[in-house]
Amino acid sequence: MATVLVVDDEEPILELLTFNLEKEGYRVCVAKDGQEALDSVEKEQPHLIVLDLMLPGMDGLEVCRRIRLIPKFQQLPIIMLTAKGEVIDKVLGLELGADDYMTKPFSPRELLARIKARLRRINSSEEADSQVIRGELRIDVNGFRVYVRGEETELTPKEFELLRVLMTHPGRVYSRDDLLERIWGYEYDGDTRTVDVHVRHLRLKIEKDASHPEYIETLRGIGYRFKG
Repeated sequence: MATVLVVDDEEPILELLTFNLEKEGYRVCVAKDGQEALDSVEKEQPHLIVLDLMLPGMDGLEVCRRIRLIPKFQQLPIIMLTAKGEVIDKVLGLELGADDYMTKPFSPRELLARIKARLRRINSSEEADSQVIRGELRIDVNGFRVYVRGEETELTPKEFELLRVLMTHPGRVYSRDDLLERIWGYEYDGDTRTVDVHVRHLRLKIEKDASHPEYIETLRGIGYRFKG
């Protein structure tokens, strides 16, 4: 039975999500503020978190950032809830490690579908090769490690997944929308600049000269590809 941690300071939302999730067979634990959320992550070891952006004290962005600093939770799926129109906060949340977001008011049925999709992804064996090697880059998929010219390099969860996707399919061109849908797991309806931000950060970590990349190539007006 998968455990879902729901973090929100609105009692009606906690009751609504608890009812719907338990009806689908999930074990549900709840938290009403940021610190309680962090304590619950350690105590309950959830398989997925539904995290509200606006929380008393520590907001959802900071909670997400702190969770991603803990190695064993770097791949823990986080779906962030935001108020309608908070575009900048959505982009920030994704860059800090959130996997998905939904705007309030939301459809419980759609949220459940996204939760199921996220948990299926964890359990799937898609692209199960444990090692991907291209040139002087090596990814240890199962160990969540990346080596650049023999030295281990620390990547964020999204940077890791972006590099894994591109390296696994060298020569294949991905549009920004393709990468958002594949890595963030849904059809992103906002600004695709988050992909450019992640590519820029990734290049700084893996390229000898980020201004003249030898691995991740930009195809102007189209997207990106890994030079195979």
